[in-house]
Amino acid sequence: MKSLKVVFMGSPEFALPSLKRILDSPHQIVGIVTQPDKLRGRGQRLLPTPVKKFAIENQLSPIFQPLHLKEPQFLQQLQILQADIFVVVAFRILPPEVFDMPELGTINLHPSLLPKYRGAAPIHWTIINGEKETGITIIKISREIDAGEIYLQKKVSVLPDETAGSLHDRLSIMGAELMVEALNQIGEGNISPRPQDATLATPAPKITPEMCHISFVQPAEKVKNWIHGLSPHPAAFVYYKNIRIKIYRARVVSHDYVKEEPGTIVSVSRESLEIACRPGKIEILELQREGKKRLSVEAFLRGNPLKPGERFK
Repeated sequence: MKSLKVVFMGSPEFALPSLKRILDSPHQIVGIVTQPDKLRGRGQRLLPTPVKKFAIENQLSPIFQPLHLKEPQFLQQLQILQADIFVVVAFRILPPEVFDMPELGTINLHPSLLPKYRGAAPIHWTIINGEKETGITIIKISREIDAGEIYLQKKVSVLPDETAGSLHDRLSIMGAELMVEALNQIGEGNISPRPQDATLATPAPKITPEMCHISFVQPAEKVKNWIHGLSPHPAAFVYYKNIRIKIYRARVVSHDYVKEEPGTIVSVSRESLEIACRPGKIEILELQREGKKRLSVEAFLRGNPLKPGERFK
C-alpha cells in the first residue's frame, strides 16, 4: 500500500475520529489546518478547536489557523508541504487555490448519502425529515459545494429515537473508517470517482434561530422529529409564561386529534408531560429552563409545577 502524505483540515469534535484513524494508518499527516482559536464558555477564555488540541497533544505539526484561505503566505506554506492529498472533515468552504493544489486533489467527508442533503446541516435535516436511512459519502471537492464526484459511500439505518447528536457521533466514527478506506484505494490507484446525479440533489441549509421555535400546529410525529433533529444543538424551544424552555427529547403518544389547542398541556403527572399537536400528542422526556440544567421531565416537574390547560407557545 502506498503511504500518502496528507494535510488534514477540520475543526470540531466530528473531525476527531477521522484524524485519529488517519494517524493510526500507514498514511502520513504532514500538516493540520483548523479554525483560529475562539473565545468560548462562560468565562470567555480563548480556546483552541478540538482538532488543534488533539494535534498539540499528539505532537502533530505544522498547525495552520488562517483567517483567510487565500492568504499568499498560507498558500505558500501549504505548497511547501508537498502533500499528495488534502482531507477535509467539517471545516470551511475551500477556494480552488487550495483544493486544486495537491496532485491527488482534495477529498471531503460528508454526513449524508449525496446528492441528498447538500449543505451545512445534513444530519439535522435527516432527523427533521424523518429519514429511515442515511450514511457517509467521500467526495472529491469541486467548485460546486457538495457536488463533487463520489469515491465511496456507506449506508446506515436511522434509529427510531435518534437525535442529531447520537447520529452525529455514529457517523463520525463510521466516516473515519470510510475515509481511511478511500485513502488506501486512492493510494493504490484502484478507484475512480463517479459523478453525482444532480437531479436527485436535495438541500440541507444552515439551521437558523427562528427554525428552533417549535410549532405544535403540525402532526405529533413531525414535532418529535423537529425536536430530535435539533438536539442537543442548537435545541428546539418553546415559551412558557415568557420563560424560554429548550426541549431535547420527546415521544409520540397519540396520532389522533385532541380537542385542546396545539401547544396545550393535555395531561401532567409526577413523571409525564403531554402536549397537544395537530393532530396527536407528544410526551416531553428531557427539557431545560432558561439558565438552568438540562433535566428529565420528572426532575423538571419537581421544581416547575405545570398544570393541564396551560400552553407552550
